[in-house]
Amino acid sequence: VQLQASGGGLAQPGGSLRLSCAVSGSIFSINIMGWYGQAPGKQRELVATITSGGRSNYADSVEGRLTISRDNAKNTVDLQMNNLKPEDTAVYLCYFRDLSVLGGKDYWGKGTLVTVSS
Repeated sequence: VQLQASGGGLAQPGGSLRLSCAVSGSIFSINIMGWYGQAPGKQRELVATITSGGRSNYADSVEGRLTISRDNAKNTVDLQMNNLKPEDTAVYLCYFRDLSVLGGKDYWGKGTLVTVSS
């Protein structure tokens, strides 16, 4: 399984960005896709995930500002980031969990940098 992320860049506070991730390879239909963020000097943290059934989960800090969506036919997951704050600055990593494996198997894409600054 390979993950290819795109998007990111520089945004001003209050601005918007959109991240996209395409997942390819041997993909079981029941899975979880999502995004994690790693800010400078901090641990990787969950931003948002979405199941193949469409159930989404968000970190409290992004609830109401970020929206995750997926296209099961294209095996893509997007993260629409609105009303960005400086504390959203981080490397964002695309995430895929294969649920065909007992306990799940995780895959990670290369990160894409989001910088929120005036």
